[in-house]
Amino acid sequence: MRQGYIVGTVDAAQLALIAFVLFFIALVFWLRREDRREGYPLEDALTGRVDSNGGPLSTASVKTFVLPFGMGTVVVPLPASDNREPVDIRAERRENFGGAPYSPIGDVFAAGVGPGAYANRARFADRDAHGLPRIVPIGAVPQISVASASTDPRGLPVYGADGARAGTVADLWVDRAEHVIRYLAVDTGHVEGGGRTVLAPMAMAVVRREGVIISAINAADFANAPFPENPGEITRYEEERIVAYFGTGYLYANADRLEPLL
Repeated sequence: MRQGYIVGTVDAAQLALIAFVLFFIALVFWLRREDRREGYPLEDALTGRVDSNGGPLSTASVKTFVLPFGMGTVVVPLPASDNREPVDIRAERRENFGGAPYSPIGDVFAAGVGPGAYANRARFADRDAHGLPRIVPIGAVPQISVASASTDPRGLPVYGADGARAGTVADLWVDRAEHVIRYLAVDTGHVEGGGRTVLAPMAMAVVRREGVIISAINAADFANAPFPENPGEITRYEEERIVAYFGTGYLYANADRLEPLL
């Protein structure tokens, strides 16, 4: 009688190796299915033809996510019949090959390409952990104030890339979750062609004691910048459009920005 054997004559190491290989293959297929929840179906780079889903082993199963604070649900991947608002790209390809750059057609700020590209994000405000709008005017959050050692931008003139005055900082929009300034509310009322208040990303501004410099766009372009529909909060979609508008200027605001330095 044999003693001391746990698995008898079965090769446990070989079984473990086979099990690992089968698990790894299954994991690869599972990951390929899961990564197809957003950004699919793909389009052909030249013709724009929509590629196939790739079969059941490459197609993600439908999953429904419940958003917090009663904001509804999101189903991914989107069904083929879902005609969600498309991104309006007003540009044409420079050359007929995959990966060729696009050149804006007409108003560069409405082209939606390059640094002005944007995504159609949700049309509701980002929320903090308590369900409150995250980015709001500073007056809505009394516990947030500008540090005494820093320069308060409110009341300072704003200058564009051309050195001309674009307006005056009328208010600050802050992130109540992180206690930082996200946007400057710029009043363009006294500027020719102005007359409205717009939001400019704080990350694109240089604050000095004598004024604020936002070199992304020229002074005349401030008047057409997007502004939140609700004066007390900003949606994720509106944030995307504002940042894209100012980002466009880094490449298209002036002709000397279009070509490389060398």
